[in-house]
Amino acid sequence: MPDVMPYTPVAGALLAMGVLCLVQALVADVAGIRAGHVPGMPIAGGHDDFLFRATRAQGNTNENLGAFLLLALAAVALGASSRWTNGLAWVFVAARLGHMLTYYVDLRPARSACFGVGLLALIGLAVVTTGAWLQ
Repeated sequence: MPDVMPYTPVAGALLAMGVLCLVQALVADVAGIRAGHVPGMPIAGGHDDFLFRATRAQGNTNENLGAFLLLALAAVALGASSRWTNGLAWVFVAARLGHMLTYYVDLRPARSACFGVGLLALIGLAVVTTGAWLQ
């Protein structure tokens, strides 16, 4: 197993994603309480409804979280370029933060751009990790 010290920024990115997930859960929960939403029931609103946007932002983050965790951990375990792994991990975190914020304020083009940047970061992690695995 490679020396993990060069990947300390990845650990910070994982921590930041954990905090981001917690914040999104709290925002969605508070929005649901304020809206009088019954837990477990579908949310009937659309993009004009903050509760809808908050739960969709959280759901979208959850959908991308597994790929991020697996790719980041595999990159560290396989000794992928720490420079690329650290950078791409933080690009992903920044993109998810931007996605969350732009979803909350309903800036659709900016939200899509943030999603795209996060997706490119995941693809980059996949490429860097695969390269390390093939060596």
